[in-house]
Amino acid sequence: MNKPLIGFKEVTLGYSHKVILSNLNFSIYEKDFIGVVGPNGVGKTTLFRGILNLLKPLKGNIFYQSKIRYGYVPQVDTIDEIFPLTVYEIVLMGRYSQISLFGKPKSIDKEKVFSVLEQLKIKPLAHKIYRELSGGLRQRVLIARALVCDPNILILDEPTNNLDLPSEKAIMDLIKELHVQKNITVVMASHLLNVVVNYVKKIAFVDSSEFKIQDLSFALTGENLSKAYHIKTKVENVNGRKIVIAQ
Repeated sequence: MNKPLIGFKEVTLGYSHKVILSNLNFSIYEKDFIGVVGPNGVGKTTLFRGILNLLKPLKGNIFYQSKIRYGYVPQVDTIDEIFPLTVYEIVLMGRYSQISLFGKPKSIDKEKVFSVLEQLKIKPLAHKIYRELSGGLRQRVLIARALVCDPNILILDEPTNNLDLPSEKAIMDLIKELHVQKNITVVMASHLLNVVVNYVKKIAFVDSSEFKIQDLSFALTGENLSKAYHIKTKVENVNGRKIVIAQ
């Protein structure tokens, strides 16, 4: 039986006295692949901050497995591109938590960077300027940065945002490959519901009045989606792929 990595018990999340999400009761287990979906502005980012232990709950408790190791992939457009950083320098940032304060990267840090770059098939780009890359390649670089710390849970915020269709599929195939071959727990937020439902095992609906995680086979119904998005929807199967249609 898979063990829980994170558990929320009667948790309320918010800022000062402003409540964003309340009555959160759920667990994230080893080998989970969860898609976090919901309308814009309902609290997906706040939820992620709680999962990442960056936001303390206003009420309740969040429990973390002692051996949890995070890999976080932010949205591509949140990365500051003022400085002409190379791909190698961006990915090396993922090792900073394991480098002592005022310390310098050691050979093991450099080796890990190049190992992950090779794994993600972007090693030839190591000395290229990050901001000059395409959106799909930038996303691979950010995933590489998350992987150099050997995470057992990968948190991704809109990993296919603003990507063209080939890059979107390539990134989602990569995330699935990491989940299957490396046994990495994956939690990803996305507004692209038709992409998410063809990869994840569970769906987490984020709503200001309710939050729940359900197995995909149970959650993916027109009734559940209509309630989550406040618009009538239906689910169809086309050539082996699930398609969510707004009516």
